[in-house]
Amino acid sequence: MFSVLFPGQGSQSIGMIKELYDNFSYIKDIFNQADDVLNLPLSKMIFEGPKDKLDETENTQPAIFTVSYAIFKLIKNETSFELNKAKYFAGHSLGEYSALACSEAIKFDETVKLLKIRGKAMQNAVPKNEGGMVAILGQKIEKINEILYSNKSKFNCFLANDNSIGQVVISGKLKDLDQMIIELKRLNIKNIKLPVSAPFHCILMNPATKIMEKEITKIKFSKPRNKIVSNVTGESSDDPIKIQNLLIQQIEKPVLWRESILNMINEGNQKFIEIGPGKVLSGLVKRIDSNAKIIQVNNISDLKNL
Repeated sequence: MFSVLFPGQGSQSIGMIKELYDNFSYIKDIFNQADDVLNLPLSKMIFEGPKDKLDETENTQPAIFTVSYAIFKLIKNETSFELNKAKYFAGHSLGEYSALACSEAIKFDETVKLLKIRGKAMQNAVPKNEGGMVAILGQKIEKINEILYSNKSKFNCFLANDNSIGQVVISGKLKDLDQMIIELKRLNIKNIKLPVSAPFHCILMNPATKIMEKEITKIKFSKPRNKIVSNVTGESSDDPIKIQNLLIQQIEKPVLWRESILNMINEGNQKFIEIGPGKVLSGLVKRIDSNAKIIQVNNISDLKNL
């Protein structure tokens, strides 16, 4: 039994999968389609930069999705490995959209459009440089929740990602995050302010939720070929209505990645394939369960590992 994982924001890099673009005409067609749908030179941005433009959330999200989708198609076309025999598809934040498109719950062009809108809405939900995120390392989530609860009269921060054992991310206004950092320093808890310009996956994203609710409800979701593990619940479903509703909630709910992986493992799944740029999810899975087996596919040579 195996599952397929798709990465989220932060995995992007200039020139990602250029080798595939240059060698396979159908990969080039996928990128051309994304450019046409968005009326934007997304491909040029991915392959040539500039990096600050690619790193803008409204560009990053459709870019990572397009790359992940192209790699998925590469595996389907160039190997006999049957990805649709996977027990589960799961993605981290925007990666959930990749999971839905690759499992044929929503169409490629619909997904590209949604992610452009999603990225812009999330970026604009809070004025630029007023919010952010902090990764907290080496602590259990119960301890982080205790700190947040006991200090809520001093600062208002929110759990945004439960990524793995010992890696939790919080979101909030910068003034609140600064107070949280002072408290973490007092407790000798290691933390890193992340290079993002908005407080994702918390109630401050509510304006983005309202925008995405309108957009997501316009789309007819099909039953996916694989069960989709929701970021919101950490549990799987193949019910189109339920998946659609959870995708709306996902904007401001914490990403329960640790719970998602543990639930898959508890169902007897010990093997994972990470499809997309980078190896971020592979590292998280290994921290959650060192016995789990995971491979990454993001170039031609990786195909042999399948």
